[in-house]
Amino acid sequence: MRRTLYWKFIFAYLILAILSLLVVTTLGRQLVLNNRVKAEADTLYAEASRIADDHGVRYFVESANLRESYENLRVIADADETVIRVIATDGTEIINTDIPFDPKNSHVIESFNYAAFGPGIYEIGTFYDEYDEDCLSVICPVTSGVRVRGYVAITEDLTLIRDDVLATLRIMMIIAAVNFGLSFLILLFFALTTYRPMLQIMDGAKEFASGNLQHKIQVTSHDEMGYLADTLNLMAGELRKNNDYQKNFISNVSHDFRSPLTSIKGFSEAMLDGTIPPEMHDRYLGIIVQETERLNKLTNTILELNSMDRDKTSLNMSRFDINAMLKSTAAVFEGSCRKKKISINLVLTGTELFVRGDREKIEQVVYNLLDNAIKFSDRNSEVKIETTVQRGKCAVSVKDEGCGIARDDLTKIWDRFYKSDASRGRDRQGTGLGLSIVKEIINAHGQTISVVSTENVGTEFIFTLEMA
Repeated sequence: MRRTLYWKFIFAYLILAILSLLVVTTLGRQLVLNNRVKAEADTLYAEASRIADDHGVRYFVESANLRESYENLRVIADADETVIRVIATDGTEIINTDIPFDPKNSHVIESFNYAAFGPGIYEIGTFYDEYDEDCLSVICPVTSGVRVRGYVAITEDLTLIRDDVLATLRIMMIIAAVNFGLSFLILLFFALTTYRPMLQIMDGAKEFASGNLQHKIQVTSHDEMGYLADTLNLMAGELRKNNDYQKNFISNVSHDFRSPLTSIKGFSEAMLDGTIPPEMHDRYLGIIVQETERLNKLTNTILELNSMDRDKTSLNMSRFDINAMLKSTAAVFEGSCRKKKISINLVLTGTELFVRGDREKIEQVVYNLLDNAIKFSDRNSEVKIETTVQRGKCAVSVKDEGCGIARDDLTKIWDRFYKSDASRGRDRQGTGLGLSIVKEIINAHGQTISVVSTENVGTEFIFTLEMA
């Protein structure tokens, strides 16, 4: 079934070849013959008119030397391979270049009737039954004043015309053969450059549909087929990435859920079977509550990301003071900073700096960045929050003096569940989703966020907002 299109082209090519052959051999032959006959008839009639005008009147009125005229017309007839007749109105042949000149024994055409001659200036026939086979004949009247004195008739054998037509048809057949040879090359070119790549693309689509996303369509042409193949290969690559992401997502979620669930289950069983004495229950119940809160936070974060994917992060845009929002968010971390003896340095442009955006979501961005900055900062260090106006936009910077991020990890930190050096990470309680949420929110605002980090020196996140 997949070769249906190919055989349609082959069938159409053969039909076209057969029809063209029929046209050339039948309709074409008749058209060429008709045109050749008409052109030859026009030439013969012009010759007959010239003879009638130059010599005709002398034959019938001036009693010219008929033998001399016969010889002159005989030369013309032999040169043109025709028969020239000078005929009286009663059908008597005064001159006939096809037979010897004999004025005493003139031939009379019994059925001669000028009015019955042909539908036009020429006729294809036996010329009043003078010939056994059809020939081409023309008749031109010889007039003197208003009186018809006789006629000049010229007859030519159709064999010569048919030979010319056949020669023309042979040339047309050669041209047709060359044309179909070139058409076959075009068909072959089509098969190699379009049909075969199309089959490869179809096979590749079937492989993708069956789940084999490792398959690669081997079409390298720089045309629409090559572009389509590259697009499908790109689609397969994206699907592979999506599958890998889903697998990693499930693996990471399972891992992050397993640890707190294991703790909750272990401590609960230990309290129930008496392994943990009653006087220590409060302590371990507190741990269970912390693990439960961790699970709740992880669940809410996953639901939030899912909502962002589904709704494309709908925004409630408004005008607000970014400086005031940064001050209030920094105040939330006063307790955390006091424990690690970390100071927050606010370097803000102006007393007020109004921007346009979704205040709640931008506050979430700042919270996540500031939370990470404090979490990965060393004791007795500083976290700097700065606002500047650059190229008509507000730039917000959150910079810490912590452990920094390895160069190889910088492009991966936006991936969901990604944790830098997870086996030795300093924050094993994190979900690895905070920066993914930050990236989603900033992208939804149509703004940019970048990161500059040096190991053991610190990290700086900078994002932009539209000025109000």
